[in-house]
This record gives sequence, structure tokens and C-alpha cells, in this order.
Amino acid sequence: MQSFPRELLDGYASFMAGRYARERDRYRALAQDGQKPSTMIIACCDSRAAPETIFDRGPGELFVLRNVANLVPTYQPDGGQHGTSAAIEFAVNSLKVENIVVLGHGRCGGIHAALSPSAEPLDEGDFIGKWMSLLAPVAEQVGGNSFMTAAERQTALERISIRNSLNNLMTFPYVERMVREGTLALHGAWFDISAGELWVMDADSGDFLRAETVDEPEL
Repeated sequence: MQSFPRELLDGYASFMAGRYARERDRYRALAQDGQKPSTMIIACCDSRAAPETIFDRGPGELFVLRNVANLVPTYQPDGGQHGTSAAIEFAVNSLKVENIVVLGHGRCGGIHAALSPSAEPLDEGDFIGKWMSLLAPVAEQVGGNSFMTAAERQTALERISIRNSLNNLMTFPYVERMVREGTLALHGAWFDISAGELWVMDADSGDFLRAETVDEPEL
């Protein structure tokens, strides 16, 4: 039998001696009382863009869903097994989150693959090609723009994909109802791994603004 990764065991030992030791009471309260996060983050599986790290949040503070390229499909209650949709349903109907943030990031491998459908890993496999086909119509439009560089097309699709996922969220009837009632807010954000910059989507224009330039709402 293969041994458990040593770096994970070392990390666990560091966690127990550090963060857990400092926050033992919080962990015990979470175990006893359950989780009550106010925000759900729909993020990419990419190991470089962990929401808890980017937003410096502790245990119990974020309900995080991660999938390839932070995609949200449309509402399709067809009897299939839909992990992303199940997580959204649980967050909204059971946890009663007040915010859902779709968090994309720069240099996303899934987005790169969507722009190059004949390249790996989309040319083979049982699942990833079908998953990324959620973006196929938009990817074709962006990929066919010869006036943009490859890097510009990549960034453009990363951000357009966030808007697309937010639109798809509104096809969930309970999401649409709660947004209309004002009990749930949807947000888009994009993280630049190289520069460490967070760009937040303006709900009205759809433009992405650097987080430092986003004005606080007037009281």
C-alpha cells in the first residue's frame, strides 16, 4: 500500500500546533452548532486560486464549491447527478447564504482548453470535454477574434465566463426568487494570480474593476 503523502502529514502537524491550537474553541463551536456561512464562493479547482487564501477567511466563514473553470450550468432537474447544482441548492435553500460569488482567475487551464478544443485535455476523456462544452458558444466567438492576442482572448473568456455563470445562476428558480426579493446577491470576481490583484464585476455594467478602486457604498 502506498504511504500517505509526507508533505500533507507535515502540514497537518503544523496546523494542529498552530491554527487549530489558536482556534480550538471556534472549531468546537462549529462542530457543535454547525456551519452558518453568509457567502458561497464558486471557484476553480486550480491549486493556485484558493478562495480561503485569497480572502483570508477562517473555518466556517465561506461555503466553497470548486469545479473546473468555476462554471455554473443552467437549471436542469432531469434526474441526473449534478454536483454543482446540488451544492448551489444546499447553499441557498439550507444554509440561506446571502451572497454567491463566482470567482474566476487568470491563466485558467479550463478556459485555455475551451479556446483550444482540439488540444489536451479536451480531445480525450469521459467528462472534461462535455463539461467545458458549457462554454462552447461563447468560446467560439472569442476564439475567432483575430484582432485580439492569445492572452487577450484568454482573459476575455475568463471574465465572460463569469458573467455567463451568473446568468445561469438566475435560471435556478429559488435563486431568481431570492435575488428578486433582495435576500440573495450575486457577484462576479476575477483574481490575477501573477499580480495578486482582485477585480470585482460591476453589477450594472458588467465591467471588472480592481478591488482597490471599488468605492464604498454611500450611507
